[in-house]
Amino acid sequence: MAPYEALYGRTCHTPTYWIELGERRILGPELIFDTEDKVKLIRDRLKEASDRQKSYADLKRKEIEYSMGDYVFLKVSPSKKILRFGRKAKLSLRFIGPYRILKRVGLVACQLELPPKLDRIHDVFHISMLRWYCSDPLQIVLVEEIEVRPDLTIEEEPVQILEHDVKVLRKKSVPLVKVLWSNHSLEEATWEPEEAM
Repeated sequence: MAPYEALYGRTCHTPTYWIELGERRILGPELIFDTEDKVKLIRDRLKEASDRQKSYADLKRKEIEYSMGDYVFLKVSPSKKILRFGRKAKLSLRFIGPYRILKRVGLVACQLELPPKLDRIHDVFHISMLRWYCSDPLQIVLVEEIEVRPDLTIEEEPVQILEHDVKVLRKKSVPLVKVLWSNHSLEEATWEPEEAM
């Protein structure tokens, strides 16, 4: 029903209906009973809509259990007119870390081991602000394996050619090779022109 009808107990009449006579007026206890019935109907429909939305949200929800010693990322939500962590707007960080969990505080909060530069921030956070940190040992490159020049640059050398292919354009064809580079994994191999190799 319309909000006007729920509030006043009758349908809203436009100016064309104002000249009609004989409109029945509900007075006294009848008005109270009618209003209570409509309030009950509105509450039931709100509860039904809320339950339906909760059932949709529960399909995507998953319970995450963090324990002491786990590493997590901390979600930082950028606010308007506030610079956080040195950047602003869409270039600001969404997650920082990873930080170690020191202990659980209640059922839905964790205390994190924050670095000294964040000592002004309270170190207890709700678990909805935490994201699991899964370290991948394959992505870790040891510093000893990389030779850094005095001007802080490194030289990438091709290790192996994995595949050959020919890219056909309108008037010419370009031969390509898939190259595995030093200090990179197979997933990071790139396609390069054959004459450049």
